[in-house]
Amino acid sequence: MHIPPYDNANLPVVAPGGRVVPLACFNIVKLTRGQTFVSQFDGYETCVVPATGTVDVMTDGQTFSRIGKRRKHVWDAEPEGAYVPSGAAAEITCLSEKAEVFVAGARFDQVLPAFAVRAEDIDMVQYGSDETKTHRKIKHILGTKYHGRVGRLLVSELYTVGKGGWSGFPSHKHDTDRLPLESHHDEVYNFRFNPPHGSGLQMLQREDGQPGAAYHIVDGSTIAIDKGYHPCCVLPGYEMYYFTILAGNSQRSLVQYFQPSHADQIETIPGIKDMIAKFK
Repeated sequence: MHIPPYDNANLPVVAPGGRVVPLACFNIVKLTRGQTFVSQFDGYETCVVPATGTVDVMTDGQTFSRIGKRRKHVWDAEPEGAYVPSGAAAEITCLSEKAEVFVAGARFDQVLPAFAVRAEDIDMVQYGSDETKTHRKIKHILGTKYHGRVGRLLVSELYTVGKGGWSGFPSHKHDTDRLPLESHHDEVYNFRFNPPHGSGLQMLQREDGQPGAAYHIVDGSTIAIDKGYHPCCVLPGYEMYYFTILAGNSQRSLVQYFQPSHADQIETIPGIKDMIAKFK
């Protein structure tokens, strides 16, 4: 499902318990200096990540001060965030002139302690190549480092390296719990482009060998993926970023199933096996 950019007035872009991705939720909160917003999703653990701006996050009896180092756009600096326990309220206060804050969530019925993720804690992996048109960088905010401290939520930022190219290829899916081959994870993306008038394409193929859907994605587009193979690409001459939320049904670690007709490409893309191992 494609949700074009719109003024959501700080209301959830992807509401909890929705029809397409019931395991995940997503909100974009926009604030100006001194403004406060309280984020709370019953039955969902969340992660507060400023796309731009600096905020204080108060939750679970703790205050995590000055979260966020980016000013102009998501290419400015490393991300930061705060993990919020399932069902807990997070009071977000803007310290900069303005802030745009992503709130990622996954359904989880246990309550774990809150913590902050600072720039130096980000787990980064870069893979692919210009030759294979798959060169990208992934910055894990809630990745392998927090295994055991987070329930079912994985949060990352993905960047195309260079200008133009493919992401999420070889085509893969994760819509069925059938371990060890595959895990069921709902997924939500929010895209940004540099320069912002750039755009791209999100493919969604339900069955191997059958035609699927394609969405024209622009700066601010949100994609909710419940099932199917889902590579995406950006136009030549532009950089692409997407904020990624993965919400597991039965476990946190992601097990991707690569489309059989393209699976041999895993052996041709430098570093992709290291990338696969990081989604835990």
